[in-house]
Amino acid sequence: MTATLEAPTPSHVDAAVTLSGVRKAFGHGPNAVLALDGVDLTVAPGEFVCLLGASGCGKSTLLNLVAGLDAPTSGSIALTTSRPAVMFQEAALMPWLTAVRNVELPLRLAGLKRGARRAKANELLSLVRLGEAGGKRPHELSGGMRQRVALARALASTLGSAEEGTPGLLLMDEPFAALDAITRDVLQAELVRVWRETDTAIVFVTHDVREAVRLGQRVVLLSSRPGRVVREWGVDGLAGADETETIEEITAHLREVISGHAAAS
Repeated sequence: MTATLEAPTPSHVDAAVTLSGVRKAFGHGPNAVLALDGVDLTVAPGEFVCLLGASGCGKSTLLNLVAGLDAPTSGSIALTTSRPAVMFQEAALMPWLTAVRNVELPLRLAGLKRGARRAKANELLSLVRLGEAGGKRPHELSGGMRQRVALARALASTLGSAEEGTPGLLLMDEPFAALDAITRDVLQAELVRVWRETDTAIVFVTHDVREAVRLGQRVVLLSSRPGRVVREWGVDGLAGADETETIEEITAHLREVISGHAAAS
């Protein structure tokens, strides 16, 4: 069985990304570490999916494979965009560039002319409510503001897909984990607003069940290593008692996964 990364499909599509039987091993022979084993997952255009699992279950590895930063050992990943964008815990902004010029970077790589990319970068900064901060450098911004700039830059990376008529795809690896609780709450709300305005598909890795239920339309639980999809929940629009009950149910299953991981270690 060989690993394949399929070419983008035509503009009328049913999925932003499809993983079929994805397996990932690091190393060779008896010392190889199997991180993912037989992962099947489809994310629809514009869908917000949250991935949960024990530490070391392969959540970040899965994102890296979808992003093209690594290749699966076997199985296939079919993307409808050639430019999935990635956002990490750290904003990873270029410290010598202003906020607007950081957002311009992917637009410059995509070949946009200076005037067009500056206008688009300013538009994206306004979208994340940083329209007045374009001339500031990263050290002049708070942690939350830097993550907003990183979000604007990630959205800029997905623009080529939208122009080609294919869904944008944003991969987020615990982007708010290093922030204080109040800033995290604010940015969660902002992310949902931006997602609704842009209709970009999002795959969001988190270890926080409440965050997953609050943000996502669907929560996917991975087993302990090697990671496999063991359970999914539709959480779109939950509120009140239904939300609380779902959080408790997901938490119970996550504890089972973590306990199983600890027992196997």
